[in-house]
Amino acid sequence: MSRPFGLRLRAAALTACAVLLPALLAGCVEDKDQDRDRGRDLTRQELDWKDCPAPSEDQGGGSAPPSPLPGPRGEWSCATLKAPLDWDDPEGDTIGLALIRARSSGPSSERIGSLIFNFGGPGGSGVTTLPAFGEEYATLRTRYDLVSFDPRGVGRSAPVRCLDDRQLDAYLQQQDATPDDKAERAELLNSTKEFNADCEENSERILPHVRTTDAARDLNLMREVLGDDRLHYFGISYGTELGGVYAHLFPEKVGRAVFDAVVDPTQTPEEGSLGQARGFQLALDNYAEDCVSRTEECPVGDSAQDVKDRIAKLLKDLDSRPIPGIFPRELTQTAATGGILQALYSQEFWGFLTDGLEQAYDGDGTILMLLSDSMNGRSENGEYSNLVEANVAINCADDKPRYGPEDVERELPAFRSASGLFGDYLAWGMTDCTDWAVPGAADHPQVSAPGAAPILVIGNTGDPATPYEGARRMAEALGEGVGVELTYRGQGHGAYTSGNRCVRGAVHGYLLDGTVPAAGTVCS
Repeated sequence: MSRPFGLRLRAAALTACAVLLPALLAGCVEDKDQDRDRGRDLTRQELDWKDCPAPSEDQGGGSAPPSPLPGPRGEWSCATLKAPLDWDDPEGDTIGLALIRARSSGPSSERIGSLIFNFGGPGGSGVTTLPAFGEEYATLRTRYDLVSFDPRGVGRSAPVRCLDDRQLDAYLQQQDATPDDKAERAELLNSTKEFNADCEENSERILPHVRTTDAARDLNLMREVLGDDRLHYFGISYGTELGGVYAHLFPEKVGRAVFDAVVDPTQTPEEGSLGQARGFQLALDNYAEDCVSRTEECPVGDSAQDVKDRIAKLLKDLDSRPIPGIFPRELTQTAATGGILQALYSQEFWGFLTDGLEQAYDGDGTILMLLSDSMNGRSENGEYSNLVEANVAINCADDKPRYGPEDVERELPAFRSASGLFGDYLAWGMTDCTDWAVPGAADHPQVSAPGAAPILVIGNTGDPATPYEGARRMAEALGEGVGVELTYRGQGHGAYTSGNRCVRGAVHGYLLDGTVPAAGTVCS
């Protein structure tokens, strides 16, 4: 991402790119009466499903959900779920959580219930993402209502807001996220401190209540209100962490669940960032090898090493001499790094990376800036969703460690060893929560869930953002008989939407028929 915290998005970057990038390269009612339900039994509320409005600016803007999904009852509808602002005071003030749904396409006699999706982030709007991917999940809709939501602090669900659009342009892309001297380091740290202070000033009410444990309790309320005895769930990237926390808190309520692109629940934020440095370096290595292995000439290098050397030179040059991007903005080293990282999230985006690099070598930063914009949730008209702000707020509320510049300096050698290109960028991202207004909850999430139903845990060997090893550790942490690991030997962030028949067959077999694949299954 175009700020050092960016890769802690844990997947929303890919979500944002899938929703925003095609439009960029081509050229649920908000709740305002938040105290109305004070003292009400929220498990007995009835949802008022209506046609979905166009996404709000916090959700990313744009048009209302696209045409209905194929088959019967494919219309998208939206509703608002009331949830306690503070789960320690469940009869106190409430907030509204935005939901979206497409009803099951199969016979009512075969309907299992609702399948709730979280696409990652944290900070991604499920209300805008589910329609964008809806047809990918058509098979699952034969027996489930497909449901997603904006988690608290995100989109239309009591959104965290810190800066206006102009300020976000400067904060995310125009400053130096990899300081080379004391002056640049002081500027970066002061900027982060000011951002965090603005978040406290503008979102003080919601900041203490956006932890993943709060979102997990929201999921349980959602399950009850939707009428399901157990939670059927599909979590992707950060969504796997949310699902693991839910399983820990409510093991007896776990239904059929799939975790894809799995967050390692055993790591501290520092360990997670270091793992991402290795993961994105691996993705860059694979991209470079792929480019030069094609029958036609690779336009951005003569060999895999040459590709990487030229990228490193581009970033070094941009540090002192930005090039024109999207007027009036320039493509800085920070923005270009974010754009490159965005493209490495998925093999489908590698062609964009080649085009962007070729263009940048000719002095035009348009495509790399479009990629960077997509990662940051910036639309064509210059408006930002609250993806970045929610991401910081949730991560900082969850993560107990608070890293200072001395911690970064100490760990820089390890980060540079993991990735000469991305190491500094990810290392300095550890300072994002310095001076945050709300203390972090824990060193890492608690996901042990003895007694829960089996959870299918899918790891992708080429995943840059949630490295493959995290799937095994999640399966082990969930507990014996709960976490069932499946390996996909592929590229990109996530496995199910890769189209791999083996992966999709395993997921469909479990979610639709209740057949748990053998632990250790390998798909390639």
